[in-house]
Amino acid sequence: MKHAIDSYYRLLKVVITLLMGLMIVPVLLQIVSRYTGVIPRYIWTEEIARFCFVWIIMIGSMIAVRDAAHFDVDLLPAPETPQQEAVGRLIVHMAMTVLAAMFAWYGYDFARFGWLQNSEMSGINMLSIYVSFPLAGVTWILFLAEMIVADIQIISGREPGA
Repeated sequence: MKHAIDSYYRLLKVVITLLMGLMIVPVLLQIVSRYTGVIPRYIWTEEIARFCFVWIIMIGSMIAVRDAAHFDVDLLPAPETPQQEAVGRLIVHMAMTVLAAMFAWYGYDFARFGWLQNSEMSGINMLSIYVSFPLAGVTWILFLAEMIVADIQIISGREPGA
């Protein structure tokens, strides 16, 4: 299972890199058309760049959860043992899982709503954009489950991954 999660994580990194490269094209077209008369002004370029940006943000958040790169606020005293530290992480991971479940649950309805709509400028079905929200929720749950298992192993005195 760990190999599949690692492969999925690597795929997300490749996809976000491709999206960043892809977003350069419509932004460049928009800049060139705005400041020169070389090419006509394209309205769809702004919309495509925005759609890429939404996906970049959602995939970036998936990667950040796996890397534990999200921000932390220390409210409790520094833990003295690895078990105490794991308990603190477990509480945070459980709270994040609740939020992730909300994204997955309500994101599904949001994506179904998008299935009924097309964008006005490019004609893209909005499901292709809105599906990023439930996908992020499910991915967060997957990555958090892996972390919760490691937290529980530490709390019980076992080495993570054993």
